[in-house]
This record gives sequence, C-alpha cells and structure tokens, in this order.
Amino acid sequence: MSKVVIVGGGPAGIRAASVLVEAGLRPVLVDEGRRAGGQGYRAPAPNLDLDMKSLMGTEADKYSRLHALFASMRERIDYHHGTLVWGVHERALHTLADGVARTIPYDALILATGATDRIMPLPGWTLPGVFTLGGAQVILKDQGCLIGNRVVFLGSSPLLFLAALQYRKSGASVAAVVDTTPLSAKLVAMRDLMASPRTLARGVMYRTALRRAGVPLIDGATALGVHGKERVEGVRIKDGRGHERFIHCDAVAYGHGLKPETQLAELAGAHFRFDPVFRLWLPETDTDGRAGPDLYLAGDGATIGGADAAEASGALAAHALLADMGRPSPEPELARLRRQVGRLRRFQRGLARAFAWPVSQAAALPDETIACRCEAVTVGEIRAAIQTPLGPREVNRVKALTRCGMGRCQGRFCGPALQEIVSGACGEPVADVGRLRSQAPVKPIPLHAVSELEQTR
Repeated sequence: MSKVVIVGGGPAGIRAASVLVEAGLRPVLVDEGRRAGGQGYRAPAPNLDLDMKSLMGTEADKYSRLHALFASMRERIDYHHGTLVWGVHERALHTLADGVARTIPYDALILATGATDRIMPLPGWTLPGVFTLGGAQVILKDQGCLIGNRVVFLGSSPLLFLAALQYRKSGASVAAVVDTTPLSAKLVAMRDLMASPRTLARGVMYRTALRRAGVPLIDGATALGVHGKERVEGVRIKDGRGHERFIHCDAVAYGHGLKPETQLAELAGAHFRFDPVFRLWLPETDTDGRAGPDLYLAGDGATIGGADAAEASGALAAHALLADMGRPSPEPELARLRRQVGRLRRFQRGLARAFAWPVSQAAALPDETIACRCEAVTVGEIRAAIQTPLGPREVNRVKALTRCGMGRCQGRFCGPALQEIVSGACGEPVADVGRLRSQAPVKPIPLHAVSELEQTR
C-alpha cells in the first residue's frame, strides 16, 4: 500500500486525514505543533484554565468539532507531533523532533502547511512590544497571556477586529483598532464579500461589538511609526482626514493579512504564478489541489481561503489522491466541495481588496527603517544596492548583495516587502522583480541535524 504523508495538523490536514482513514488508509500526519488544530483552532497548553468556547465566539462549535474529529481517528493515523519538516528531497521529508533528525519517505504527499502573517516594515516595528497579529493570538490561545495591558491593533486585516475582541474579552484594554484601508474599499469589494454572507456578517458583528464597547475604530489611516525608547510607548498615525494622532499604548498587534507557507511546496516541485490580487507568488494547482506527480496542496498553504475552505480543500486533495490511486470518489460530493472552496476563496479575494496590502507604504518608508530584522538590513541599503551602476532588478540578486532574506526566517517575513521595495526603487512592476527562492532548511535547525542526516545516507 502506498505511504501517504500529510504535513500540517490544522483544518486542511485533519480533514484530509479523515477522508483517507475513511477509505481504509493509515496516513502519516506530521505536525510542527505540539497539539493538533493549527493556528486558528490551536488548542491551549495542558492544564491551562482557558475558556476556549468564549474566546472562539461564533467559531466555538467548529473548534470543538475539528478537535473531536481528530480525536476520533487518532489511533488510525501515525501522528508525529512537535516535528518540523525543514526540507524535501527525492520523495522524502527531512524532519527534526526533539533534536533528533529523521527522514520520512513518501509515495504521495499532501501539504497543508497553512499561512503566516504578512508584514510591511514600519519605523519602530522592531521595538519590544510589537507583535504580529497572529503572534498575539497564539500567545493568548496557547498560554492564556496578553502581549500588553493597553494594546493598539494596527494594519489591514480582518483579524484586527477578531483579535481585538478576543483581547478585550480576556481583560486587555484596546486603545484603538487602526485599519489602513478606507471603508470605501470595503464597499467596492462587497460583491465578492457577499460570496460568503455568514462570514461577512461575523466580521460586521465584530466591528459592531467593539464600537459598542467604546473602542476607537479608525479607518483609512496611514501608519507613521511605533514610538518608544526601550519598548513600545505609542503609535503615530495620520487618520483618514489627514490629522496626525498619537495613541498611547504598551503593545502593538500588527499585520496585513496572511501569506501562504509555500516553501515546502517549492522544494517538492510545485510551480508558481503571480497573483495580482494578493500580490503574491502562489503555487499552481488544479481544482482539486494537484500540484505535480503525487503532490497535493490544501488549505491556506495553497492560497488563502480561511478555515472552512481549508477543510473543504483538504478533503478535495485527499479525494484527488484516492482518484489517482484508482479509487474515485462520488462526483456529487466532489462537486459540492469544489463549489464551497470556490465560493470561500472568492470571498478571500474580496477581503484582499477590502483590507489592502499597503503598497504605498513601501515607497514612503524612510531609508533608516529596518526591512530585514534578522540581518538588520535597512530600506536605504536595499535602495542603494539597486541604484548602483548595473544595479540588480531582481530580488534574489538584491538578497545576494544586501543579505536581506538570508537570516533565520529565510525571507518568510521580509520577502513580500522586499518585492515591493525593489519594485518601487527600480520602477518595475512587482511581478517582474521575482520572488525569493526557497531552499532547505526552510526554518532554523542545529548543524548536528544536517550532519546526522548525511551519516544516514
């Protein structure tokens, strides 16, 4: 029997595993997390008295159902938790768990690697007390901790309102929710947003709840910088009317939506295309998630769609794998899943317009702003490299000259901003300046792990 490996223990990975289990297979599920659920449906640390039902709000039933589904099939899968997949080579995953390197071969691979925060650099964003939106939620859900007592939620993302509401329920004072996209953009995107009216209604409900609680909601703002001597003391913005304001706070949750984690997909052989709506390079797949021979992509690791789309696309990927094994699934079920995924991903494209990636912010960044915090590369150093005689016009060449993207995150966080900075500095469309190529290890590992791996070959 073919060895099927799934990477990712979130909604997409769990749902893919359940379809395969129902078909009589025993898949291997490799999960970097210590507990299944992924980021959005993260389970709290053991013995932590955290009311997840209250924290998850309208998503509480889905949260419970997903964890119940995983529990029901736990004994029928090979579950490798706390296991980092740092490379893919010759139909094998290179992994690290508790300091031990291991190779996991596969005959078919489903990647459900999820997403991470997308961040545009900002003066002061490296100060202690600035967290990504996703990071702020992880700290709350996993450990029941707050990033600060008086928090500003800043950026352009629907997570601004959800995270702010979760923090307020947990006892934090929300100083303001500052959205850098104007309300008019949300009205323009309404046609696509109506593709999922229930999700849209939840978003409106979050805003309404915050407004009724007296939380200032500022739309169409320009983020000017985070200020403080040794840590965050406040945020300076220009509101939608052009008035500068200083908002006192001791922490900032900052972000501009999500970007797929596509490094393993590239190493496994997927091809990429530029998406002008998300302004990201995304892996190419067919309708059901096929990305190459015996390679399937699901969930936000393929394209941003949200938790419901992740589950449905995980099921589709598993059905596609079964069909390629000569075990086709009922067409009505496949048609239903395809409609669901298509509708929800259309909604996410509407969100990409309603909560826009701040391209103009990249062009306006002061030269002294840190672009790559791993290597402490400034925006000015990137621009200077481009402006030299015969200067580079492609991001990988800029990376080679400046080290932007060579640090611990391997460009996972600075990569999208680097594309915009290079595009603005050389006057080329962002699609033409390329993307940072992925290479193993996709995340930091100790040197002994590579040495041990070489010895086993």
